[in-house]
Amino acid sequence: MVMRAIRGATTVEHNEADIILEATEQLFKEIIEKNNLSPTDVVSVLISATADINACFPAAALRRIDGCMYVPVTCMQEMDVVGALQQCIRIMVTAETTLTQQEIIHVYKEKAVQLRPDLQN
Repeated sequence: MVMRAIRGATTVEHNEADIILEATEQLFKEIIEKNNLSPTDVVSVLISATADINACFPAAALRRIDGCMYVPVTCMQEMDVVGALQQCIRIMVTAETTLTQQEIIHVYKEKAVQLRPDLQN
Protein backbone atom coordinates (compact mmCIF):
# COMPACT_ATOMS: atom_id res chain seq x y z
CA MET A 1 0.00 0.00 0.00
CA VAL A 2 1.11 3.51 -0.81
CA MET A 3 -0.46 6.90 -0.26
CA ARG A 4 -1.95 8.59 -3.32
CA ALA A 5 -3.78 11.86 -3.86
CA ILE A 6 -7.00 11.70 -5.83
CA ARG A 7 -8.53 14.85 -7.28
CA GLY A 8 -12.10 15.72 -8.03
CA ALA A 9 -14.30 18.71 -8.68
CA THR A 10 -17.91 19.59 -9.33
CA THR A 11 -20.06 22.66 -9.67
CA VAL A 12 -23.39 23.71 -8.22
CA GLU A 13 -26.05 25.93 -9.74
CA HIS A 14 -27.05 27.66 -6.50
CA ASN A 15 -25.38 28.66 -3.23
CA GLU A 16 -27.76 26.59 -1.08
CA ALA A 17 -26.64 24.28 1.72
CA ASP A 18 -28.63 21.23 0.56
CA ILE A 19 -27.32 21.53 -3.00
CA ILE A 20 -23.71 22.02 -1.86
CA LEU A 21 -23.83 19.08 0.55
CA GLU A 22 -25.44 16.76 -2.00
CA ALA A 23 -22.92 17.64 -4.71
CA THR A 24 -19.98 17.19 -2.33
CA GLU A 25 -21.29 13.88 -1.02
CA GLN A 26 -21.85 12.53 -4.55
CA LEU A 27 -18.38 13.62 -5.65
CA PHE A 28 -16.64 12.01 -2.67
CA LYS A 29 -18.63 8.77 -3.02
CA GLU A 30 -17.76 8.54 -6.71
CA ILE A 31 -14.06 9.05 -5.98
CA ILE A 32 -14.18 6.30 -3.35
CA GLU A 33 -16.13 3.92 -5.59
CA LYS A 34 -14.10 4.42 -8.78
CA ASN A 35 -10.84 3.90 -6.91
CA ASN A 36 -12.07 0.88 -4.95
CA LEU A 37 -11.52 2.51 -1.57
CA SER A 38 -13.28 2.35 1.76
CA PRO A 39 -13.46 5.21 4.28
CA THR A 40 -10.80 3.48 6.38
CA ASP A 41 -8.36 3.83 3.45
CA VAL A 42 -8.74 7.62 3.49
CA VAL A 43 -5.96 9.49 5.29
CA SER A 44 -7.46 12.98 4.91
CA VAL A 45 -9.60 15.14 2.64
CA LEU A 46 -9.05 18.75 1.60
CA ILE A 47 -12.03 20.59 0.14
CA SER A 48 -11.91 24.01 -1.45
CA ALA A 49 -14.79 26.09 -2.74
CA THR A 50 -14.95 29.26 -4.75
CA ALA A 51 -15.88 32.44 -2.88
CA ASP A 52 -19.45 32.31 -4.18
CA ILE A 53 -20.10 29.12 -2.20
CA ASN A 54 -20.64 30.09 1.42
CA ALA A 55 -24.04 28.71 2.48
CA CYS A 56 -22.33 25.88 4.40
CA PHE A 57 -19.09 23.99 4.87
CA PRO A 58 -18.91 21.39 2.06
CA ALA A 59 -16.89 19.15 4.42
CA ALA A 60 -20.06 18.58 6.45
CA ALA A 61 -21.22 16.31 3.61
CA LEU A 62 -18.69 13.65 4.58
CA ARG A 63 -20.24 13.36 8.04
CA ARG A 64 -23.38 12.07 6.31
CA ILE A 65 -21.46 9.12 4.83
CA ASP A 66 -21.30 5.88 6.80
CA GLY A 67 -17.74 5.17 7.97
CA CYS A 68 -16.42 8.72 7.54
CA MET A 69 -16.90 9.98 11.09
CA TYR A 70 -13.16 9.84 11.84
CA VAL A 71 -11.84 10.96 8.46
CA PRO A 72 -9.96 14.26 8.92
CA VAL A 73 -11.55 16.85 6.62
CA THR A 74 -10.97 20.56 6.20
CA CYS A 75 -12.42 23.29 4.00
CA MET A 76 -10.74 26.31 2.49
CA GLN A 77 -11.52 29.01 -0.03
CA GLU A 78 -10.23 28.49 -3.55
CA MET A 79 -8.07 31.28 -5.02
CA ASP A 80 -10.23 33.93 -6.69
CA VAL A 81 -8.58 34.01 -10.11
CA VAL A 82 -10.03 36.25 -12.81
CA GLY A 83 -11.94 34.14 -15.33
CA ALA A 84 -11.83 30.96 -13.23
CA LEU A 85 -14.74 28.55 -13.02
CA GLN A 86 -17.27 29.75 -10.44
CA GLN A 87 -19.54 27.82 -8.05
CA CYS A 88 -16.91 25.09 -7.96
CA ILE A 89 -16.08 22.60 -5.21
CA ARG A 90 -12.72 20.83 -5.44
CA ILE A 91 -11.64 17.81 -3.42
CA MET A 92 -8.27 16.20 -2.81
CA VAL A 93 -8.48 12.81 -1.14
CA THR A 94 -5.29 11.31 0.26
CA ALA A 95 -5.70 7.57 0.63
CA GLU A 96 -3.78 4.34 1.06
CA THR A 97 -4.12 2.18 -2.04
CA THR A 98 -2.41 -0.40 -4.17
CA LEU A 99 -3.21 1.58 -7.34
CA THR A 100 -0.41 3.22 -9.31
CA GLN A 101 -0.64 6.93 -10.16
CA GLN A 102 -1.68 5.99 -13.69
CA GLU A 103 -4.49 3.76 -12.36
CA ILE A 104 -6.01 6.43 -10.12
CA ILE A 105 -9.34 7.72 -11.41
CA HIS A 106 -9.84 11.44 -10.82
CA VAL A 107 -13.47 12.57 -10.94
CA TYR A 108 -14.69 15.77 -12.56
CA LYS A 109 -18.42 16.41 -12.78
CA GLU A 110 -20.82 19.02 -14.14
CA LYS A 111 -19.05 22.15 -15.46
CA ALA A 112 -15.85 21.08 -13.67
CA VAL A 113 -15.06 18.62 -16.49
CA GLN A 114 -13.41 21.57 -18.25
CA LEU A 115 -10.77 21.81 -15.50
CA ARG A 116 -8.96 18.60 -16.50
CA PRO A 117 -10.23 17.25 -19.81
CA ASP A 118 -7.01 15.22 -20.03
CA LEU A 119 -8.15 13.11 -17.05
CA GLN A 120 -11.65 12.28 -18.27
CA ASN A 121 -12.45 8.59 -18.58
